[in-house]
Amino acid sequence: MAESCYFTPMRSFKILLEAMRVKAWTKNFFVFAALLFGRVWSLKALEETILAALGFGLIASAIYLINDSVDRGKDRLHPEKRNRPIASGRLSVRRAIITAVILATGTLVTAWMLAPWLALIYSVYLAQQLGYSFGLKKVVILDCILIAMGFVLRALAGVAVLYDSGEMITLSPWLVICTFFLASLLAFAKRRHELISMGDDARNHRQNLKEYSVSLLDQVIGISASASILGYSIYTVSDRTAEFVSPYLWVTIPFVAYGVFRYLFIVYSMGLGGSPDKILVKDTPLKINILLWIATVSAVLITNPAG
Repeated sequence: MAESCYFTPMRSFKILLEAMRVKAWTKNFFVFAALLFGRVWSLKALEETILAALGFGLIASAIYLINDSVDRGKDRLHPEKRNRPIASGRLSVRRAIITAVILATGTLVTAWMLAPWLALIYSVYLAQQLGYSFGLKKVVILDCILIAMGFVLRALAGVAVLYDSGEMITLSPWLVICTFFLASLLAFAKRRHELISMGDDARNHRQNLKEYSVSLLDQVIGISASASILGYSIYTVSDRTAEFVSPYLWVTIPFVAYGVFRYLFIVYSMGLGGSPDKILVKDTPLKINILLWIATVSAVLITNPAG
């Protein structure tokens, strides 16, 4: 009897964590961009950035809970999303909404008290994603742009939390552009996967999929992939990067190019792309490439300082 009482709360908690999509918090690595490329080497800055990423994860989880509650009917038509806790009925809408309100309110109140600029980024992200959940996701093209802007706001959150702590740093516009187009690639690839994998049911699952076509998405994916590599390449060779970051960061371009090309291979040759965070966790070559990129960037910044 005691074992049963223990198991039920634990199982309920695991279901809630699943609905919060904690595994998707890998997207919050973008928060660390300012720490890495801003050359801020201190334990305090690292701790504050980790907390900023954690806060972003909680805000994002609140949005996931709200969005899944709104979309539960349509998610039941999707071969994978039908198994989500809310769509499957394992988590009630009431509990999901209450949890979302607690997560968002608690995180925002704490952020406004301790880090106002970070709180502002959180607030903009929350407002943007609520707009997405309650209508803007139906607008073709804009839906993916809003998803991409979420990644840009993550990168800006890393700048904001360091600014709140007294570090006067900025991200290069070219690095922001690279982030935007890389995120656009992920978003449009996801739409392509939905359109192909669901066939005729795609339009019932997501209203604006009837306005997309595979050929259109292929072109936009190609543009986004090219722009992300070009944006990063220009960033690494720009005078500003050479002066304030390192004059040798261009040696990391092949890793970025491989990462983008590998993702295109996954989308087109393996027929995946519906869940970028799962691909990141499961695809070994992509994981190794990211680790090598991080190691190379770190080595360049440490051994070849700017100036």
